[in-house]
Order: sequence, then structure tokens, then C-alpha cells
Amino acid sequence: MKLLVSLLATAAALLAQSTFAAEPLSATLEAHKIVLADGKEQLLAASEAKPGDVLEYRATYKNVSDKPLKAVMATLPVPATGVEYLLGSAIPTGVQASLDGAQFAPAPLKRLVKLPDGKPQQQLVPAAEYRFLRWPLGDLPAGASKVVTARVRVISEPVLTTGQQQ
Repeated sequence: MKLLVSLLATAAALLAQSTFAAEPLSATLEAHKIVLADGKEQLLAASEAKPGDVLEYRATYKNVSDKPLKAVMATLPVPATGVEYLLGSAIPTGVQASLDGAQFAPAPLKRLVKLPDGKPQQQLVPAAEYRFLRWPLGDLPAGASKVVTARVRVISEPVLTTGQQQ
């Protein structure tokens, strides 16, 4: 339970930082545990998680104003500890990813590395390093909402920072 609460609190805090209170766009975040039953996936309320579990983050972006919003970008944070993003799980398609929240590129991310012989080579960035996902949602009419989802795998207990208690 503590692991999931910590992961969700971290993601929610990051999501709140990317949505300003005075803005006409609101964002809510939910987490569900993915469970297989009779060969079919079920989304369960996520009350606890352990290493190996798969969680689905679902962020709902709503236009709370009486005017349409143009070129809406949805951003979903990925906690820095305890989970790794599962490549290809983002819905809708066309997701962009970032390691720092400032520079985004289409997923999967690649980086240029220098090989021992000095030659440069592009390599895939491990999904465990992704910190933000972003989707271009287009225009959002007044009162309308859109949902984005991405899955993460729990890889460890999160690292506690000063002032946090288990």
C-alpha cells in the first residue's frame, strides 16, 4: 500500500505542477493495477503494488472554461523511482517522451553514444530513464475532456526523501 501511495502521490504532485490553478484546463490522475483473469486484462483499484506489478496511470484533462482551448498538450509525469515506463503502452498513439521535462521527442527515445573505437552510434534510451510523457491533444471544446494513459512496471520500493515517512 505504501509503495502505491508514494508512487501516485509523486505522479500527482508532478501533474499538479504542470497544470496551473488559474488555467482553464484541469487534470486528474488515477492509477489502476493490471490483473489477468481468465486470460483477460482487468483494471482494479490500485490499493497496493509490489515489484513486478503493472500499473496504468490515467490522466483526464478537462476544459473547465466556457471557451474552446487550442493545441492542448497533455503531460503525464513518470515517477523517478520505483517504476519504469512500458514502451508502447501509451494511449493515444503519437506520444512524446522526455528525460528532463523540457526536451521532448517521439518515443522511443534515442541518443548518440560514442563507441570505444570513437565512432558515434544511436542507441535506444532505456524506458526506465523516461520522466515525462506528452501528447498533442489538439483542440478541446468548452466542457470537453480527453484521457491519456500509460503503463508502468513497479521495479522497486521508492527512495524516500527527507521528511517522508513509511
